[in-house]
Amino acid sequence: MRWIRAAGRGLLVLAVVLAGYGASGAHAAVGPPGRGPLTLATAGDLTGYLGPLLQGWNRAHPGEKVTLVELPDSADETRAQMITDLRDGGRGRFDVLNIDVAWTSEFAAAGWIRPLPRDRFPLGSFLGPVVDTAMYDGRLYAVPYVTNAGLLLYRKDVLAAEGLPPPRTWAELERDAKTVAPRHGLDGYAGQFLPYEGLTVNAAEAVYSAGGTILGDEGDRVTVDSAAREGIGFLARGVREGWVPKEALTYTEEESRQAFQDGRLLFLRNWPYAYVSASADGSAVAGKVGAVPLPGRDGPGTSVLGGSNLAVSSHAEHADTAARLIAYLTGEGVQRQVLTKGALPPVRADLYEDPELVRRFPYLPTLRASIATAEPRPKSPRYDQVSMVVQAVVHDAMAGHSTPAAAVRRLARELADISRRG
Repeated sequence: MRWIRAAGRGLLVLAVVLAGYGASGAHAAVGPPGRGPLTLATAGDLTGYLGPLLQGWNRAHPGEKVTLVELPDSADETRAQMITDLRDGGRGRFDVLNIDVAWTSEFAAAGWIRPLPRDRFPLGSFLGPVVDTAMYDGRLYAVPYVTNAGLLLYRKDVLAAEGLPPPRTWAELERDAKTVAPRHGLDGYAGQFLPYEGLTVNAAEAVYSAGGTILGDEGDRVTVDSAAREGIGFLARGVREGWVPKEALTYTEEESRQAFQDGRLLFLRNWPYAYVSASADGSAVAGKVGAVPLPGRDGPGTSVLGGSNLAVSSHAEHADTAARLIAYLTGEGVQRQVLTKGALPPVRADLYEDPELVRRFPYLPTLRASIATAEPRPKSPRYDQVSMVVQAVVHDAMAGHSTPAAAVRRLARELADISRRG
């Protein structure tokens, strides 16, 4: 299930969509009338948990059945198909979209999704930071369904043999990646460094962890500064000095997970699903994996919030059914299955304190701490353009085609161009 990568497959993101049978005006409020069957589309339901989950809804709502359809596995392709449908001249197929958290501002600003009444959804039961990803211009335009935050996975057997704790700062990470990893025949550190959405996430985390930002609250101003140079410099220095393998410049979530799971890396930045996979029976590192918050410049760093939000299309005719389905999918029982059946981080706060779940998923307390301090990707009505610029600029710097200082100047210039066009 790819909304584990929430930030795109990157982060991967499970995109859920419910097909409609008519049109209503953009920005209309959700409410009756409007009940009927729906089609749920998902990008890459790899764990297969969603179909059985929807059977429960269908049994209880025979007149409002949901049919599951899968969109392409790629987050970029899924987004493209959604936008094509949403731009349809008033009669789109999709009623509800489970969009990457970074797309909310873009879809809302374009009038493709409608504002939602806050009192229909259990927002008070959610982890605090996730609700902000569903807001635009002070209004709720989506409902959080799955959340995520990046973690630093590490070989706890290797660090234990060296008498070392897991790193809390970039300096400690660099030291261990340079010195400890080679002694054990390992590469030092990797993340998701192919130029795609995953690199946008990794770059934003590096900038945030250096104390910087990229854009203002709604993408209205460019804020990259010396902290951005430090963050990009950290990533570029790793490749230049060799403690980040050059092969990592081709890694998405899956390639990086496989490298760690095969026993080739000391440290890996990835989403929690990679911890679950690396700890499973048959993994070369099963029983040897630890997870901590991402390190930063001077202490614990800042993760980017991943995950997906459920939004209602402005075309939707069966909007009341769509809203009730969203409430069902964000209820406690279904959210528990999101974790236990799909291995995806739920948005409900109480599940992170459930003793049974913590025993089964020991990374939950660490993940909750990371989510509590996580930040969203840059918000912008033109997020796709922002992300493409970040990817291109940072990848060039990591590949040695530009210096971090030159990269930041280019980033500021190109982001300003996007803001002016907006």
